[in-house]
Amino acid sequence: MKKLFVGSLAWATTDDTLNAHFASAGTVASAKVITDRESGRSRGFGFVEFEDDAEGQKAIDTLNNSELDGRTITVSEARPRE
Repeated sequence: MKKLFVGSLAWATTDDTLNAHFASAGTVASAKVITDRESGRSRGFGFVEFEDDAEGQKAIDTLNNSELDGRTITVSEARPRE
């Protein structure tokens, strides 16, 4: 399982649009846009998980600096919480 951090998301980006964007790189296990607990509004980042490490690496290579919902997104391997 490879977990990716996706930054610079547009406020309009949803879990579904995030999933659809990353499906081009392989089979997405999960895609989640992180939202503010109080307002419910996107915090501008999210996480995407791939079953296969190679597909996750392909997503980093091909989708980093790509455009989603009018914004250029950043894609990198997620780091564990401190």
